[in-house]
Amino acid sequence: MSFHRKPNTYVGQVNLKVQNLERALKFYQDIIGFQVLEQTEQTANLTADGKKVLLSIEQPDSVVPMQGRTTGLYHFALLLPTRSDLAQIVQHLANSGQRFGSSDHLVSEALYLSDPDGNGIEIYRDRDPSEWEWKNGEVKMTVDPLDFRDLLSGINQQQEWKGLPADTVMGHIHLHVSELAKTEEFYCKGLGFEVVNRFGAQALFISTGNYHHHIGLNTWNGVGAPKPPENSVGLQSFTLLYPDAAARDRAVANLQSIGASVAEGHGGYTTSDPSGNRILLLV
Repeated sequence: MSFHRKPNTYVGQVNLKVQNLERALKFYQDIIGFQVLEQTEQTANLTADGKKVLLSIEQPDSVVPMQGRTTGLYHFALLLPTRSDLAQIVQHLANSGQRFGSSDHLVSEALYLSDPDGNGIEIYRDRDPSEWEWKNGEVKMTVDPLDFRDLLSGINQQQEWKGLPADTVMGHIHLHVSELAKTEEFYCKGLGFEVVNRFGAQALFISTGNYHHHIGLNTWNGVGAPKPPENSVGLQSFTLLYPDAAARDRAVANLQSIGASVAEGHGGYTTSDPSGNRILLLV
């Protein structure tokens, strides 16, 4: 988990909009394994350790279902501490009758599913960084089948699942964007990330500190994809945590230098990428 602390910049929290808060809470508690830290009639803050908010969900007034072929969330990704934690949640999802996909990305092993509103979720564990293969500044990633037999071979089949481990973090976020050139400038020249993998001409993976990716960006919903309606189910915003105020202030100045709009408030600064994905810059 060293890639999700100082001196790196990384995603701290994801904020989602849902149609039905009660339905979403049941899913995120019973299926994903979150605990509720705080709750109101229209919002809930979810945690793995009982202290730090990783996911916030909100039921806006006049909310509408998720719109297809727009920018916004592809998935948010929860990073588990160990491979046995991933095996335990595989067993839990199977026992719950929950459908999910899977993949071996070489740098990680991952599961994929969606909440009742269609918000994408990845749950994964990282291989040791010594096993990652780098060439010319890019990390090798692929989409191979996950070896479930090997993954499940070392766990106690009778062990009771107890929810997300306390050390779970928000590993990364993957976004639908409308194009990649201005998007790369915004996230790299502006926010301070580096490209660590180019997936053809349709996706970028970026990070700090040589992580395999803190943010994924793709045009799979189409070049020129529009923003979703403000009251649509989906991504409300996400937070980036900078190591100190000086690093955050440099990012603000860099964003302004490339013409990006930045506003102060909510305990930090808010900005939006060229595709309208809203970001809160915090320390």
